[in-house]
Amino acid sequence: MNRSELINAMSENTGFWDVIIVGGGATGLGAAVEASSRGYKTLLLEQHDFSKGTSSRSTKLVHGGVRYLQQGNVSLVLEALRERGLLINNAPHLVRNQSFIVPNYEWWGGPFYGVGLKVYDMLAGKLGLGPSKMLSREETLKHIPTLEPHGLKGGVIYYDGQFDDSRLAVNLAQTAHDLGGSPINYMKVTGLLKGKGMTQGVQATDMLDGTEYEINGRVVINATGVFTDDIIKMDNEDAKPMIAASQGVHIILDKEFLPGNSAIMVPQTDDGRVLFAVPWHDKVVVGTTDTPVEKATLEPEALDEEVEFILTHAARYMTKDPTAEDVKSVFAGLRPLVKAGGDGKNTAAISRDHTLLVSESGLVTITGGKWTTYRKMGQDTIDQAATVAGLEDRDSITENMRIHGWLKNVDKTDPLHNYGSDAPSIRKIGKDDPAMKEQLDEALPHIKAEVVWAARREMAMTVEDVLSRRTRALLLDAKASIRMAPEVARILAQEHGYDKKWQKQQVETYTDLANRYIVRQK
Repeated sequence: MNRSELINAMSENTGFWDVIIVGGGATGLGAAVEASSRGYKTLLLEQHDFSKGTSSRSTKLVHGGVRYLQQGNVSLVLEALRERGLLINNAPHLVRNQSFIVPNYEWWGGPFYGVGLKVYDMLAGKLGLGPSKMLSREETLKHIPTLEPHGLKGGVIYYDGQFDDSRLAVNLAQTAHDLGGSPINYMKVTGLLKGKGMTQGVQATDMLDGTEYEINGRVVINATGVFTDDIIKMDNEDAKPMIAASQGVHIILDKEFLPGNSAIMVPQTDDGRVLFAVPWHDKVVVGTTDTPVEKATLEPEALDEEVEFILTHAARYMTKDPTAEDVKSVFAGLRPLVKAGGDGKNTAAISRDHTLLVSESGLVTITGGKWTTYRKMGQDTIDQAATVAGLEDRDSITENMRIHGWLKNVDKTDPLHNYGSDAPSIRKIGKDDPAMKEQLDEALPHIKAEVVWAARREMAMTVEDVLSRRTRALLLDAKASIRMAPEVARILAQEHGYDKKWQKQQVETYTDLANRYIVRQK
C-alpha cells in the first residue's frame, strides 16, 4: 500500500465509486474487505490512522462474550462464537487459542460458572477451542501460581481467542487493497455531497497537506464508531444523538505478575464489568473499566480513579499487588454503544450488539458491535449498501477468506510472528542493510527494519503510527517508546523524504502523547 499512489488514483477518478466508507476502524475495514471481495469499486477514508481510536485499544480478545450469556443474549453469543472460529482460521498469525481461569472464592462459584461455561462450549459447536472443566484448588494454582491463594476453593478453565487488534486492522487494510480496494488514512470527511435529496458522495480534506476533494459515490457508509453522530449530523442536522460513549481503560504490567500461559477472568467487578488479566506480547493486559463519557475524542485519557480501580481489583486476585509504579503503560478506548432509550448513563447495561440504519437520503450507518464480529458486521453492511446503491447482487465470500499475512503454525517466540507471511520480507531488509537488524530499544524486541516496512508497505506516516499501531511499543512500555522515537523519526524521514525540522516536530509531538500513557505518581 502506498498512500501517494492511492490518492493520485482517487483524484484522477472522475466517475462514481460503488462504495465510499467513512472510518478506518474494525467496522469500516471489515466493510471495505467485504465490498472489495465482491468486486465493488471501494474507497475507504479515515480521518487519522487505521484503528487510531477504539479499534487499537481493546482487551485484545476474540471472544463469544461470557457476560452476554449471563445477560441471556444467546443470539449474540452464537454469532460471536462462530465468528471467533472463522477468524482463527482466517488469520492464524494474529489470533490464537487462549486458556482462561475463573477463580472461585465462594462455595457456589464453581458449579455456577462450570455449568455456564459448558453452555458456552455447546454453543461454540465444531468451532469450539477446547472443553471447559472444573479445577481443584491445586490445579488452579498450578495454572496461575501468582493467584491469591487465601480463600481459593478452585476454578474453572475455558478457552477463547486472543489477538493483536491494530495489527489485524493493518492486515485488513492490506487485504482490501490486495482485492482492489483503496483504503486511505489521514483523509477526513468534512461533508456529504447531495443531489435531489440523496447522498451522492463526500467532501474530504487531506490532513497531511490540506488538499480538499469532492468524491462521488453510489452509496456512503458511516462506520465511524464513537463519531457516528458527527456524520449523521452532516446528513440531518436535526437527528437525535444515538451513541452513548463508554470509556474502557487497561493497564500493562510485566509478565512476572501473571507467569505462565493462562489468563484470569473475574466475572463481576464492583461496576458490573468483567475483569481480565491476559498475557500479551510477553506482558500482561489488565482491564477494563466502564465509565460514561460526554464527548468523544481521538485520544481519550485514563482517569486516576480508573487506574486505581483496576489496581485495586487486580490486587484482590494476585499474590503480588501491582502499584502505579509497576504500570508500563495505560491506555483508554471509547466504546460506541447505541442508546436504546433512556439517558445512556448506565453503559454497562447497554447491548454490545451492532446496529444498521439507512437514512432517508440513503446514508448507511453501521455502529456498535465489537472486534470479534467485525466480518459479519461488514457482510450485513455491504448487503444493505448494495441494495441502496442498486449494485449487482453478489454473494459474500469472506467467511473462509484468508487475511493478508496468513500463515499457519507461526513460531510465537519469533518477535516478527505477527507479520505472518510478510516476516521474510522484513528480514530481507535487515539482510540487505545489517544496521536495520538492530533493536530500537533493549526493553522491546522491535527492530529498525520494521519501521522501514511500516513506511513502505503499511502506510505509516508518523512516529505515532509506527510506535502505537504498526508495533505496539507505546502500549507495551510507554517510556521505552519515547526513547525509540528519535530513531523512528529519522528512518521515516529518510523513507518519506522529510527534513530534520519534521523529525524534531514528530519527536516532540510523540513524546507529549506518550507521556499521557505513563501513570502519574502520587
